Formats: sequence, C-alpha cells, structure tokens
Amino acid sequence: MLLRERIDPSKLPQHIAIIMDGNGRWAQEKGEDRLFGHLHGVESVRNIVEGAAEIGIGYLTLYAFSTENWDRPAYEVSGLMELLVDTIRKEVPTLNKNNIRLHVIGDVGMLPPEARAELEEALKETSANTGLNLIMAISYSSRWEIENAIKQIAREVKKGNLLPEDINTDQIQKYLSTSNFPDPELMIRTGGEYRISNFLLYQLAYAELYFTETRWPDFRKEELYQAIIDYQHRERRFGKTGEQVKN
Repeated sequence: MLLRERIDPSKLPQHIAIIMDGNGRWAQEKGEDRLFGHLHGVESVRNIVEGAAEIGIGYLTLYAFSTENWDRPAYEVSGLMELLVDTIRKEVPTLNKNNIRLHVIGDVGMLPPEARAELEEALKETSANTGLNLIMAISYSSRWEIENAIKQIAREVKKGNLLPEDINTDQIQKYLSTSNFPDPELMIRTGGEYRISNFLLYQLAYAELYFTETRWPDFRKEELYQAIIDYQHRERRFGKTGEQVKN
C-alpha cells in the first residue's frame, strides 16, 4: 500500500508547520557551497506545497528565514534574499494555478526593498485564492512576535480600549502574526536537530512534534505523508486522560 493511501482523510491536521532545516549541511556534505543547498531546498518547497494541497491540508507554514539568520555571513544572506525574490517571482503563476493563497508573517520591514515589493505583489495576486493557505515565516522569530503583541496590548490598555483584567488567551491571540490562522496541530523539523528554534512558541503549545534526520533538500511528499501517518497514530489529550478522550 502506498503511504498516501494509509492517510486517514478524516484525521488530517488542519495546519502543519515546518522548520526547513539542513540546507547548508546537505550542501557541505556534497562538497558544495551552502547556497547550493538553499537552491535545492526550493525544489522541496514546491514538492511539499503540492503534496499538502493535494491531500487537503488547509494551512501550511514554512519557516523560511528567522531574525537570527540575519547574523549569518553576508554573502549567504545576500544570496538568500536574491533567491527569495527570484523564487516568489517565478512561483506566483503556479500558486494561482493551484488556487493557493500566499501569506507572510515576520518583520518584513527588515527585507531589502526589492524583496518587499515582490512579496507585496505576490500577496495581492494570490489574495482571491481559496485553497491551501501557504504561510511563509520570513524575518520571523516568536520572541519578536510576542514582544510586538505585548506592545500592542499595552497601547490599547493605555488608550483605555482594553482593561488589564480582560487580557486572556483569546485577546493575546488577536495580536499575534497568526491571528487569522488556526494553531498548528503538527510541527515537522527536518535536518536532525531536536529544538523549536524560536518558531511559533505560543502557537505550538499543543502541537505534535515530529523530527526527522532527513535534510530539507531531500524531504519530499513521502516524508510528509510519513509524518502525517505518525501524527494520526498519536492520542491528542489536551491535558485530559486517555480515558476521557475515548469517552
């Protein structure tokens, strides 16, 4: 039986988040420059986005570039920005063809003007699509997001629009970058590292975590299906006992 056929369509995670790790190490293991790995990582993005759309995933968040990544060698950052601009420009027709809507979360003000312009155009051109919601986390970090949310809430309290005692989980959610999306049920990290790396810390509170040794350039639909199958065999209790969940 093919892996895809083993997936229960009634138990799909509505939202999958992926830390796309291992591009640089994949390239170095092949004796190539790190940017060679990032370039091949784009092929994995295409493949996984297609696979998620085909099986009916509603939301897919990809951690493309963290705020900490700005501290990498200048040549790598510059190369990544050029790759980002080129990829967005080329992929918009395919997104529209497949009814995929693009979203971006992160401090995009830090991006070069050309990259921001391409992103804004892509967001506009795909805004009417109603299929998979593809969320790119670019120049993103969860601590930045939470800090930004706290500042916004503090301003509302100062203006008298919000009482401190009314601040709750629902209120906090409204000020996060992901306020329009459900929290991820499944988080996948490729590349063999076992950490979350400042990614959706608030939103991943009850997500199932799946780690794989596979480097991102080698991660394809079959690996995605395996992660989903693993997810579907877990018991999601949300603090309850297993007996409570069954009843």
